[in-house]
Amino acid sequence: MLSVLIPVYNYNIFKLVEILYNQISDCDIPFEIICLDDASQEFLIENQRINQFKNCSFSILEKNIGRSAIRSVLAQKAIFENLLFLDADTIPVHHDFILNYISALKNNPKVVFGGILYEDKKPTEEFLLRWIYGKNREALSISQRNQNPPESALASNLLIKKEIVIRFPFDETITQYGYEDLLFFAVLKSNNIEIKHIENPVFHLNLETSIVFLDKTKTAIENLAFLNKENKISTNESRIIASFELLKMTKLFSVFYFVFRKLKSKIERNLVSKNPSLFLFDIYKLGYFSSLKSK
Repeated sequence: MLSVLIPVYNYNIFKLVEILYNQISDCDIPFEIICLDDASQEFLIENQRINQFKNCSFSILEKNIGRSAIRSVLAQKAIFENLLFLDADTIPVHHDFILNYISALKNNPKVVFGGILYEDKKPTEEFLLRWIYGKNREALSISQRNQNPPESALASNLLIKKEIVIRFPFDETITQYGYEDLLFFAVLKSNNIEIKHIENPVFHLNLETSIVFLDKTKTAIENLAFLNKENKISTNESRIIASFELLKMTKLFSVFYFVFRKLKSKIERNLVSKNPSLFLFDIYKLGYFSSLKSK
């Protein structure tokens, strides 16, 4: 009835699988938990212990295939029609997490997103940007998510029919961090596939340092520029692209880009400080996207 699918890269997922296994065993349904490591080097011994659980497996790919391709491989391996994708660095918030998803299946939805939360405890200064961004931009209430169902969904806590993933797989041209979720849900939206939002969150646990998150954001923006060039993501799916096109249309692009280049270093210092500004973070992403489009 349910295939839980967890892509892994350099992360200890034993605790996550143990919690899921205990919850799903209590539900008394046919299940499997498949964990696939994308050729990483860490926590391999710890994660091998997952194989001791009934109907659970942990295996390692010989070659790294990337964030999108590994989800497609997991979907193909699954034997049940209902797939639950979870990121390795998540943990269920509630003890009835699995039961809630099983209950949601009674209405036979094609896609269900349960939500993401971040712990309330403020981290140390070096991790603040990722935490503040997550709390304000990803940890949305169900009413906020329902305002823009495709745009507010994430693949890190996603219940979906296998037929949907096979028919509309994650784009495997995206191998690095960034915008694979946005593209996937944009494709679903264009094919009139409804995304149902429920209150069944997981905590996102693995906070990168602000410096690492800033580097990953630049990689993500490079992905976005590539996807825009390939006509896979347009102004309808991305506020960054929409803002860039507006600047060009109103003849303000040159002024914006000139100011951004002058202030870029100061903005970066703010983003890795103890008081990072999400407004400046948005400006930084738009500025970096503009620099890529100007080449």
